[in-house]
Amino acid sequence: MQNPYEKYRQQSVMTMTQGDMISLLYSELGDRLGKGLICLENKDYEGCNTAFKKAQEILTHLTATLDRKYEVADKLAALYDFFKYQIIQSNIRKEAGPVEEILPMIKELQEVFVQADKQVRIENSVG
Repeated sequence: MQNPYEKYRQQSVMTMTQGDMISLLYSELGDRLGKGLICLENKDYEGCNTAFKKAQEILTHLTATLDRKYEVADKLAALYDFFKYQIIQSNIRKEAGPVEEILPMIKELQEVFVQADKQVRIENSVG
């Protein structure tokens, strides 16, 4: 039998708007990077590696779902590649600096997507 919480979570994900989903992915990305940094600080390199790999998977998904007909998609893809590079550097060197450098950028991007989604919803409800 399926856990009721898990069933609810799956249903809520299935009914999310594209903007909500992107925001959730950015949130999860930040969480994974934060967890990786904690593991790094505690010298739990296996946990760090796992968290950073999951963060890279999220970035791969974000890249794969970009709508390439818009010029901004290429810029976002390059930014996501930079984020992945920084994560790899932190993971290889066992240094927090590269990931700490990108965390504010990720948070800012999440806020931009949330605002853009709100604007689209307003325009769709008026139009």
